[in-house]
Amino acid sequence: KKCWGYEPDCDASDRYSHPTCTKLDRRWAQTLEDQQQKFWEQGDFGYLRKKMDTMMQLCTPQNQGDSSLSCTKNLWYCRATNLYLDFRRYDFHRRHNRYHEDVFKEGEVGGHCNFNKELHKQQGENKSPLQSWFAELQHFTSLPYHPMNDGACDVVIDKPTMVIKLDAGVNMYHHFCDFVNLYASQHINGSFSTDVNILVWDTSDMHYADFFSEMWMVFSKHPLLRLNSFQGKRVCLKDAVFSLLARMIFGLYYNMPLVPNCHGSGLFHSFTHHTLERLGIIQDEYEEDEFRITLIERKTQYRNILNQDELIGAMKSVPNFKVKVVHYNREIPFLDQLKVTHNTDIMIGMHGAGLTHLLFLPDWAVIFEIYNTEDPDCYGDLARLRGVTYMTWEKREKLHQQDEGHHPTLGAHAKFTNYGFDVEEFMRLIYQAADAVKAKRSHHSEDEPDP
Repeated sequence: KKCWGYEPDCDASDRYSHPTCTKLDRRWAQTLEDQQQKFWEQGDFGYLRKKMDTMMQLCTPQNQGDSSLSCTKNLWYCRATNLYLDFRRYDFHRRHNRYHEDVFKEGEVGGHCNFNKELHKQQGENKSPLQSWFAELQHFTSLPYHPMNDGACDVVIDKPTMVIKLDAGVNMYHHFCDFVNLYASQHINGSFSTDVNILVWDTSDMHYADFFSEMWMVFSKHPLLRLNSFQGKRVCLKDAVFSLLARMIFGLYYNMPLVPNCHGSGLFHSFTHHTLERLGIIQDEYEEDEFRITLIERKTQYRNILNQDELIGAMKSVPNFKVKVVHYNREIPFLDQLKVTHNTDIMIGMHGAGLTHLLFLPDWAVIFEIYNTEDPDCYGDLARLRGVTYMTWEKREKLHQQDEGHHPTLGAHAKFTNYGFDVEEFMRLIYQAADAVKAKRSHHSEDEPDP
């Protein structure tokens, strides 16, 4: 029977998906099979299995109604029941740091259970705002009373609650690290129910700008809870999951070293299809000999395409290229952006966070990072995880750089200037992209399993 891959009784042949490796790299593995396994453990469901294998009980219940705390190594992910949080001393109103580490003292976070303090103390290796929950749970205490039963809670939250610390909500690349990790945490927790709370752990009272707030509908049908709404209160959570975080060492997908020459993570494939299904984004009908091309336009100071109109004109001169130019910004609702992206066969854009849209391209699509500004791995690796074809400019001499670039502190820098592209060479690559789409689209089937 089909399984995701992290379950203890899941046979390798029954896994949701199998990454493809095209060429052996002996720096990473001795055989292609080993290389495939390594990719699966770095950026696929094998990554979750390795995390789950480190789960340990840190606070053990002795009787019914007791609390519990179990976490992975280094408190990357935790699960707690009947958890007590005392916010009476902490003042949110004078704070401008979203990740203060001094929220609790001894006795202000904990539960009624048998606490392995020594084991807990050893898990602080990755203590850092977006890498672990050690700072928040550092002062966990075994309480001499039952907080839920002994009237110690001003607020009791019965509904299962997922707790998360967020990266930058205005940057798609970083914010989607939040969403991918929340989805991965649902797998570890074994539930995809939307009848849950999501509690944003933010120790300030600052506004959090979120350009992708529609994404929360994938995870919960309830409004987000904010930590500062509990100012001055003792809060008890009946059932809490502390999610994997966006910037973990070797995490998903920021900071992630990825074995070369492999692509197609089932974890990312399922995240994409799960998200599209929950948000109601569908694939429109298209003509077999048509190619829907979307160019993401930038309207910033740097990384613009100097001869953009010329490139668009060249593509539009080909009858079966249906060309669209989009400027993805706050004015375009995110669901409308996704609809365009998911109905794109070839997406073109300069290096920038908007290329994170590649996550929602159809499985057969090509992402063409027209110039990677000397950073080939960022979106190249993300495309490999997602399993779409990645292309970038190949011939440096057929590229015109406006000037050396002007980084505010580092001086000359490839990301801080604009570029022009040889039209003939550009079209050669577009035809190559169309061939790749045609080959993949012809044997693609949309019957994807979904949680």
